[in-house]
Amino acid sequence: MRAENRGTESARRLTLIDTSAWILALRKGDSLRAKDEVDRQVLENRAATSGIIILELLSGTRTKREYQELKEDLGALIQLETPAKIWERASHLAYALKRKGITVPSTDILITAIAMENGCILLHADRHFDLIAEQELALTPSDVRSLLQGED
Repeated sequence: MRAENRGTESARRLTLIDTSAWILALRKGDSLRAKDEVDRQVLENRAATSGIIILELLSGTRTKREYQELKEDLGALIQLETPAKIWERASHLAYALKRKGITVPSTDILITAIAMENGCILLHADRHFDLIAEQELALTPSDVRSLLQGED
């Protein structure tokens, strides 16, 4: 389902689930908290993904079967597009972060820009997103939900 076709869902805030959160939730024997939170977002039909997140997840699969099953599961989620304006926003954000002496992976900057453009909450298990939010250039700390809180 494309974000622009959500209709009545638009009143509910979507959660863009970062690759790091998916990895925690999908790994056997790992964080029950992550699994529960991701499952809740999916069941409430708030879970969103994007091409870059799908790329990261599918590139980590080990078998053709695992690849196909995960691709199918991710395809059932709300898909957020990455038009030129998001790339422009990501470029500007990367520039602004560099001016502050902060370097984070480009994929994390792009995912932040996708969440910003679509008004999503960003669920993650990657400290880079908290660092970006702390700079007050992009998502606010209340827009970013870490699955790492309490785990140090």
